[in-house]
Amino acid sequence: MIRYLKHGKEADVLATEDAQVRATVENILNDVSKRGDEAVREYSEKFDKWSPENFQLSEAEIQNCLDQVGDKAIEDIRFAQDQIRNFAQIQKSALQDVERETLPGVILGHKNIPVNSVGCYVPGGKYPLLASAHMSVVTAKVAGVGRIITCAPPFNGTPAPAIVAAQHLGGADRIYVLGGVQGVAAMALGTETIAKTDMLVGPGNAYVAEAKRQLFGRVGIDLLAGPTETLVIADETVDGELCAADLLGQAEHGPDSPAVLLTNSEKLARETMAEVERQLTILPTAEIAGKAWHDNGQVIVCDTEEEMVQVADEIASEHVQVMTRDPDYFLNNMTNYGALFLGPNTNVSYGDKVIGTNHTLPTRKAACYTGGLWVGKFIKTCTYQKVLTEEASVLVGEYCSRLCALEGFAGHKEQADIRLRRFGGTPG
Repeated sequence: MIRYLKHGKEADVLATEDAQVRATVENILNDVSKRGDEAVREYSEKFDKWSPENFQLSEAEIQNCLDQVGDKAIEDIRFAQDQIRNFAQIQKSALQDVERETLPGVILGHKNIPVNSVGCYVPGGKYPLLASAHMSVVTAKVAGVGRIITCAPPFNGTPAPAIVAAQHLGGADRIYVLGGVQGVAAMALGTETIAKTDMLVGPGNAYVAEAKRQLFGRVGIDLLAGPTETLVIADETVDGELCAADLLGQAEHGPDSPAVLLTNSEKLARETMAEVERQLTILPTAEIAGKAWHDNGQVIVCDTEEEMVQVADEIASEHVQVMTRDPDYFLNNMTNYGALFLGPNTNVSYGDKVIGTNHTLPTRKAACYTGGLWVGKFIKTCTYQKVLTEEASVLVGEYCSRLCALEGFAGHKEQADIRLRRFGGTPG
């Protein structure tokens, strides 16, 4: 039996909030499309109180940010980027061009071609999330993307030095200090001073995620990523303190970040709920994490691991932290998740910041149909065909002619038939 000890917001409340977000984003995108830089500047002033002479950072401004960050922080950034680069290269090595002779004289193949340009959004309004720069810029660089630009909002009224350092060290070609929907719109649609890109990537708040959704088709996107979600699956082998820390560690992303505990131990569930309240009295980010927990947190108790898998797949959470007697049971049986973090020795924060897997992951049940950002998202697998002989053209063409006739496609049929007449075949 599945029991809810704590519920988040009701579905009708969430639907109303979503509708408000959609309308706001649609208006901003339309405005940027019509008025370009002028609209971008107005929204930057309105939302971020930021209106520099130039949104793009100069080399001198970038160097100033690097100087502010300091040598130790630069070393730490390089370490994190090395891990992400290494895993992206491992993933890329699994992508192979292919070419085969599938019939005598018929060559089929595909090539893996990186997209030409990418706009990477790096969230940074509440926190300077430099890790998001690693995940998008470094991975795009490994994929071979030709032009990589970045947008991140100002932090406390100035370019965030750590974000700028991460973007620069990751290999960004141009760095813009520009946040929110206006930043995403500028990269996707282009303005007088910002050349449009072919693809948008990166996580963000509900407004950024909605902007990407509305822009999809005009540009490619990686996936819908944000707001942050976390699901902790635990049993009595761990304690409430650890579960609470892992829930609040992700809830602090924002007040709209769902944090869910799924367990087969009611004792652990109640201990965790009490421990969350205790930790909120001492957590420096309790104002945000507490609102996320109180508004969007859930506690679900199941009787069996089978029920836990069922519920977890229905939730399809972005992050799933598994701390049970046999974490591999969930690895082997779950199908809907952004990323798994298996066992109490790891946690979502490792994946968010440094371990090497990508932290841009599907949210809002998108894990039912996609995985997260990886090097393959920046690569188009494009097919080609080559028929070497007249005999091969006749072999394929006779089948093609008859199949086109079945569909009533006269023009398609003639493409085959003209070759059949020339090469001695029989039109269908």
